[in-house]
Amino acid sequence: MIPSPKAQAGAAGASFAGLDSRSATILRELVELYVLTGEPVGSRTLSRRLPLGLSPASIRNVMADLEEAGFLYAPHTSAGRLPTDRGLRLFVDGLLEFGDLGETEREAISARCAASGRSLQETLAEAGQMLSGLAGAAGLVVAPKSEGRIKHLEFVALGPGRALVVLVTDDGQVENRVIEVPPGLPPSALVQASNYLNARLAGRSLEEARTRVSEEVAANRTALDALTNHVVEAGLATWAGGGAGSLIVRGQARLLENLDQLAQVQEIQALFERLEAQETVLRLLELAQRGEGVQIFIGAESGLFSTAGLSMVVAPFRNGQERIVGAIGVIGPTRINYGRVIPVVDYTARVIGRLLG
Repeated sequence: MIPSPKAQAGAAGASFAGLDSRSATILRELVELYVLTGEPVGSRTLSRRLPLGLSPASIRNVMADLEEAGFLYAPHTSAGRLPTDRGLRLFVDGLLEFGDLGETEREAISARCAASGRSLQETLAEAGQMLSGLAGAAGLVVAPKSEGRIKHLEFVALGPGRALVVLVTDDGQVENRVIEVPPGLPPSALVQASNYLNARLAGRSLEEARTRVSEEVAANRTALDALTNHVVEAGLATWAGGGAGSLIVRGQARLLENLDQLAQVQEIQALFERLEAQETVLRLLELAQRGEGVQIFIGAESGLFSTAGLSMVVAPFRNGQERIVGAIGVIGPTRINYGRVIPVVDYTARVIGRLLG
C-alpha cells in the first residue's frame, strides 16, 4: 500500500523490484498506455514512444522477460501485452508518477464537499458522486456512525425473509440496513415493531434505545408477540458495536459500462449485494485503516471481491479527535487513472475530515 500521495520519481534511472532501468521504463510506459486505451500494447508502439533508441525486436525481448516474470501476459496469440495484477501492483507501488493537485482543483473539490445547508449524509453522498465522475468508477463512502438521537425508525418489507431498517436521527442522518426476518412474517408485524420503537425511543441515543428495549424484553413488558419481538431486537442489533455507520455508493452504472474489461453482469451484481452487507462496511473501514493515507487494492487483494479486473482506491477520514470514523474511495476497472485518482481521493478524504473537525 502507499502513503499519502507525493510526487514520486520514476524508475527510469534506477532499478526497482529486481528490474533494470530499461525493463522498468518499458513496463511503466506499457501500463500507462493500457490505462489510457484499455488495449494490448505492442512492441512497435512502445518503440515509437520511448526515447531509448530500442528496436521493436529488442523491446519484444524485454517484454518476454517481463511476461516470464509474471508482470505481463498476452491475451491472444501475436497480440500485444497487457499488465497482470502483479504488474499493476509493481506500477502503483514504485513506477507511478503523480503530483499534488492544483489550487483550482482543490477549490473545486472543497466547494463540492461544502456542508452549508446540507446534512452530513447529503455532503458525503455528493462527495461520492464527485469521485465517481472524476474517476469513471463507482464512488464509495463509509459514513461515520451516527451520534445523533433517534427521530424515527421504520421497517420496510423487501421480500421473503428480508426487511429494510430505516433510521433517521435528529442531526439529519438517514441510515439503511438490511436484516433477516422470520419466514412468513406478516406485514403487520413490521408495522407493530415500528410503532413500538417510535413510541418509546424518540429523542434517545441508540445505546439508550438498545438498553431500554433489552430491559423490556427481558421483563416481558413489550406486549409484543415473539415474531415482532425478534424484529425489534434484530432492528436495533444491526447498529450494535463500534465502527462505521452506513455505506453510500454512487455511480454503480459506471462499472457496468466497462464489462469488456471486467466480468459478467451477474458478478458485478453480486458485488453490489456484498456492498450492502454491514460486514462489508466494517471490512472497508478496516482496509482503509491498514496504513497512513491512500490504500490501493488490485484484483482480489482486498478480499471484498474475487472478480478480476477491479481495483479499489480508498482513504480514511478522521473526526475532530483525530479518530478514524469513515472512509472514501472508488471501485473501478484496473485501468483507472491511478495518477489522477489517488491524489483526488486523498485530498477529498482530508476535506471531509476538516468538515467533521
